[in-house]
Amino acid sequence: MSQALYSIITEGLVQDGYIVIEDAISSTLSTNLLNLAKKSNNFRRAGISTRKKIHSDKRRDKILWLDEDNSTQSEFLNFANGLKEYLNRELFMCISYFESHFALYEKGDFYEKHFDAFKNSVNRVVTIVYYLNEEWDEKEGGGELMVYDEDDNFIKKVFPHANTLIVFLSEKFPHEVLCANRKRYSIAGWFRVDKREETPLIPSRLP
Repeated sequence: MSQALYSIITEGLVQDGYIVIEDAISSTLSTNLLNLAKKSNNFRRAGISTRKKIHSDKRRDKILWLDEDNSTQSEFLNFANGLKEYLNRELFMCISYFESHFALYEKGDFYEKHFDAFKNSVNRVVTIVYYLNEEWDEKEGGGELMVYDEDDNFIKKVFPHANTLIVFLSEKFPHEVLCANRKRYSIAGWFRVDKREETPLIPSRLP
């Protein structure tokens, strides 16, 4: 299954620069990740910029970095690392590592329009977002991901339904998260081509 999914993702990146896949990886994995996130008390307010400043007028989500646990987190990270190897083999992307965190949006939280990487920044090259929210109400839940092209034209609205995956080229698609009307869980991750830092910037860990 993973190889077929990797192929679909790769084809989407080549053709359009992004792809949205519903029922993507595993509903069981999505549920297990959601339960893991809900149990944690270690979420911390996310920052913006290399100095990790907190700008609540621009971004209000909380994050918790993923780590190997020989269980649920490792299963997701194994999927991502398999995709890393596939992209390197098929597209010669020279990705060196993958990093990711849980993201929690409480009611009223949002994230203003932004790029995940600036052109020629030589760090993040591919972004993935994996949603964990079961029985999400599209009319009342809010929290949609809005994706734009490089000319700021709207191209896609993504509802944060469980087991939905979006993958896109980090420097080509500005995007924003609209205000959430209920708790909203996801995983955001980046495939990077720079050198991994020895010490995590935000040492969050699940209990």
